[in-house]
Amino acid sequence: VSKSELGNELIAFAVRKEALLLTLENLLTFEHEMLSKKIAKPSRKKDGRWSNMGDIGSVQDSMEVDEEEENLLDTYASPSKSAQKRAITTPENLRSKRTLSGRSPRLNFSPNSFSPSATPSQKYATRKNRGEVVASFGSAPGGGRARSAPSVQVYNAPHSLTKPYKFMFQDLMENRDVLSYKIEELGEALKAHYKIDEFSSVMVPAQEPVTVLGQIACDSNGKLNPQSIILEGDREHSSGAFIPVDISELMDYSLFPGQVVVMEGMNSTGKKLIASKLYEGVPLPFQKPTEAATDPEPRLVLVACGPYTTLDSIAYEPMMDLIETINKDKPDVCILLGPFIDSKHK
Repeated sequence: VSKSELGNELIAFAVRKEALLLTLENLLTFEHEMLSKKIAKPSRKKDGRWSNMGDIGSVQDSMEVDEEEENLLDTYASPSKSAQKRAITTPENLRSKRTLSGRSPRLNFSPNSFSPSATPSQKYATRKNRGEVVASFGSAPGGGRARSAPSVQVYNAPHSLTKPYKFMFQDLMENRDVLSYKIEELGEALKAHYKIDEFSSVMVPAQEPVTVLGQIACDSNGKLNPQSIILEGDREHSSGAFIPVDISELMDYSLFPGQVVVMEGMNSTGKKLIASKLYEGVPLPFQKPTEAATDPEPRLVLVACGPYTTLDSIAYEPMMDLIETINKDKPDVCILLGPFIDSKHK
């Protein structure tokens, strides 16, 4: 490196880092950058008559480097006549035209480029069925009636969290134990409801119909279909073993991954269960409020289901209309269900 090149690099470093003092730390940083540039750009040698002629890329790079150095020197000295043709820039506005290989060009990260459009939806604004009642059941209490303020209490369930909990940081073994416990708990409820004698293992072959307990799973990465259903047996009877399930003999069924079911069928080989009967889930009992929690007055509950935006806008016009309805009807409780934004939003 010549003296002039070293001086130019030092001036560029001082402008770029805003380090005007020649301290030992700044000099070490400058030396590190110089060595990094030297390693990143190895010299390319070519044999033959083309050795003294650089390729198009190297020639263009050298021209850009020279132009950048001239722009930098012009900011500290009087520009020459040839340099006056170009616009004189300050060090703060210098823009390097070179981009490292493997990186995308720099974009204009202005707030306007990333601000989503909040243009109101024309289709939603011109709808004709605003406020239309599609279906009704019974009679709703009048909005102008006088109601006392509802009493709100903290629900102290036995399984409520009592200390901070990191979501998605659970131990895998603990997750497995909880899922196994849920399978066994639901299995006992199904066993008592349908008066089943006992459960069998999904791994043991049998020449007579057996009743097994397990969890529905899928043997592929796609959606669950009649050909991809497998049953994960419970830990107590089947040690968590898997077995494919043939449901061609079932008249009707409704299955989803993770569903805890009890199936009855033939397992003559121990490798496939031909299901002939499906025991559906037991409905949960209704809540029995205590006498102290009984409210003699009827309460007005408003339930809204999302999404609260249209497909072509995020101005939240449906949410604004919902707020107007809440202010007009003044319900005691308002429950908002998701999704707040449609997954297919444009």
